[in-house]
Amino acid sequence: MAHPTSEDEMVGGPVRHIPVLLDEVLLVLDPQEDQWVLDGTFGYGGYSSAIMQAGANVLGVDRDPEASERAVILQQTFGPQLRFQSGCFSELAQIAQDQGLAPLDGVVLDIGVSSMQLDDAHRGFSFMQDGPLDMRMAQSGVSAADVVNGYDSKDLGQIFKQLGEEKQARRIAEAIVAQRVDRPFVTTLDLATCIEKAVGRKPQQKIHPATRVFQALRIFVNAELDELVDGLVAAEKCLKPGGRLVVVTFHSLEDRIVKRFFQERSKIHAGGSRYMPQQDLAAPSFEMIVKGAVGPGESELERNPRARSAKLRAGMRTNAPVHALDARALGLPRLLADSRTGEM
Repeated sequence: MAHPTSEDEMVGGPVRHIPVLLDEVLLVLDPQEDQWVLDGTFGYGGYSSAIMQAGANVLGVDRDPEASERAVILQQTFGPQLRFQSGCFSELAQIAQDQGLAPLDGVVLDIGVSSMQLDDAHRGFSFMQDGPLDMRMAQSGVSAADVVNGYDSKDLGQIFKQLGEEKQARRIAEAIVAQRVDRPFVTTLDLATCIEKAVGRKPQQKIHPATRVFQALRIFVNAELDELVDGLVAAEKCLKPGGRLVVVTFHSLEDRIVKRFFQERSKIHAGGSRYMPQQDLAAPSFEMIVKGAVGPGESELERNPRARSAKLRAGMRTNAPVHALDARALGLPRLLADSRTGEM
């Protein structure tokens, strides 16, 4: 098969050896000495290192077991400034409480797959190198191979369409089901080859035809969008008044959820009835720090063109109590929204 010709065609978004929007993150987060900031996607420690260099302390959290190895290395430099605990977005508030650090001064989330995950062929996130069809960030649970070898064509098509925004989802799903009868999918190139044969690839086509399917599988296997919603809610619970939530996203599905979350939480909400007096309205739990989304500047794009899809959104926690959130209003794809409400 024809291999992708550039790193931009790798699955899962930009390769992030260089922390994307680092200056913007630090400006908005404004870490101060003696503050505690939770880095919910610790990864290689890029944001965390910069935050600690600014004088603040970091509670690093990541579900990838390999992130803990990087944390041990950084602790040799920063000592007690850095604590690390394995965990998911949905556990952020509990982790902060268990560490005796709640409420926090800040939370930063960098959504998606990290460079160290993409670069390791054995993790199965990319078809740039052949490897097992895995994609599990936590290295446990259902793998991408389990999904493509076990789900029917209708369910596969829904995953590819809703989570990958793949226009030829049905054709690709049917091709996968047809091929696995004779030969189950084992490696990343097995799947990428099947997809390319099913839909073809024009000579001028820069993006490999398997890219969106790999994105969809990665999101599904790791429940990334569900975890994002849970992480936003957890951050709201564990931030002190004046605490800052900074989120960096890399594609439209992620950004839509973050955008709607901040819109939802920065407006006044009615109580049980429109006839209730004003004092019964739920006050906003966040104030917007920046208007809209912040993208990379020209100088960063020159240094790192792969940052072009990054968007930063941020809000400051008010002293209002947390109130109920309807996750469906955040723009979760239907198959995920229905599963959260038990309707699937």
